[in-house]
Amino acid sequence: MSFELPVAKSVAVNPTLDQMKAWALEYMPRVQQTVHGNINYEAKITARLAGSTFFVTEEENYQNRIARAEAEEWAARQDAYIADKDMILIEGYIGPDPEFQTGCRLFIERTQANIPGMQQQLYFPRDDSWAPEFSVIYTPGLPAPGKPDDRLIVVDNENYVTRVFGSDYFGESKMGGLRMWNHLVYQAGGLALHSGLKTFPDVNGEEKSLLVLGLSGTGKTTSTFRQQLGSLPVQDDFVALMPGGVVHTTENGCFAKTFGLDPEDEPTIHGGTIRADAWLENTHVNEDGTIDFFNDSHTRNGRSTFPLANIRHRSPLHVPPASYLLLLNRNDSIIPAVAKLSREQAGAFFMLGETRGTSAGGKAEAGKSLRVPGTNPFFFDNDALQGNRLIELLDTMPHLEVYLMNTGAVGGPEDDPAASKVKIAHSSAVITGIVSRTIEWETDPDFGYEVASAIPDFPDGELLQPRRLYERQGRLDEYAAAVEKLHAERRAYLRSFPDLDQGIVEAI
Repeated sequence: MSFELPVAKSVAVNPTLDQMKAWALEYMPRVQQTVHGNINYEAKITARLAGSTFFVTEEENYQNRIARAEAEEWAARQDAYIADKDMILIEGYIGPDPEFQTGCRLFIERTQANIPGMQQQLYFPRDDSWAPEFSVIYTPGLPAPGKPDDRLIVVDNENYVTRVFGSDYFGESKMGGLRMWNHLVYQAGGLALHSGLKTFPDVNGEEKSLLVLGLSGTGKTTSTFRQQLGSLPVQDDFVALMPGGVVHTTENGCFAKTFGLDPEDEPTIHGGTIRADAWLENTHVNEDGTIDFFNDSHTRNGRSTFPLANIRHRSPLHVPPASYLLLLNRNDSIIPAVAKLSREQAGAFFMLGETRGTSAGGKAEAGKSLRVPGTNPFFFDNDALQGNRLIELLDTMPHLEVYLMNTGAVGGPEDDPAASKVKIAHSSAVITGIVSRTIEWETDPDFGYEVASAIPDFPDGELLQPRRLYERQGRLDEYAAAVEKLHAERRAYLRSFPDLDQGIVEAI
């Protein structure tokens, strides 16, 4: 590649975990070592900075655009800042497949050693044929006065370079590479999905793949790592879906939310998080070094990274084509615990991307009803391209089954006594029923999708058919009003995309 990294005072290339832990303890404030020997950093920034993220383009109708001339001014300012700094360079791959892997590198100040330590766990290791295709240049110590929050993320998909100014949040490093990878996958004829991936041994000896799409904090990682029918996790975040259902993975480690992490509900993630080689960010650590996963005094968006090698998992190489796709919707009104979707409905609910925002999106999103097409806040262009590409891909996958899965509640907020909460065990029973084909289905008269009339080990029928809960509580008028409101809002939203496939628009 022609792009050259800025000149620095010194560069430590691919340092060890122990060296980066030592630098973190030496240089960084707000760092604690836990009783398990790993390190937690309390970052000033607690979520991704969507409002500070700009794409380099001259197209005036592009959301969050920055002209190339201004981007180059910021680049020159960052290069000058780096000239007298000690830097860390981490090199690796996004993806393990030799035929579809992307050389990526992170160049960051040594005084923020936790971020390269975490990123190193997510990259697949470089080999002798490695060459940099993507570059993320990251200066937490350099603010961007005049930009939102005085911070800036500049995404240049023409040269595949992302520059980060002023943020100390690891997610900007992780997404710095994966956001550009979204663009690369689309150019290759596929679609990058904000999705976990797990596999199941089939009763006939044929392995099956299941994709779990959802915003961070909606149960994507939990659903991916919880075991059903001998399942094994493969990937907890972005994957590429290609024609024919071919799936490519991205990361060699896990980036998991830590708030509310319970060893009984999420034993795999909990076990990976309390190892000495895991990194923690914005997770509450007591003065004695013990971790309190239920303390949100700083934020609920605490995170950990750890290598997949530390947990039982399925190799990310040669994953079977996708058989199942789950669209997560963390809702609290009239969405059933599971619904089976037709092809057109799949495109519509994918574009609707309905869910309740979590702390991962910052205070502006937490607790609010959102519509994020594809549940992917990192897509690089007009979101109608996502929906249209999904339909194109579904046409090459006639056997793919698509489901909508609510991970929130029915009848009201989760703390409302009148509501019924969808628990982790409920979602696990749904996945078991889907893969084992033991769910009995019937058509929902209000929405036209199929809802479950019975699922083994799922005793709460009102979660399967929310109308029943509202009927029992004498709230059918409220239910009918919610149905009418949802239909109207969904149709209006889908029609707001003039370039969207009409089959998707008319599916609701």
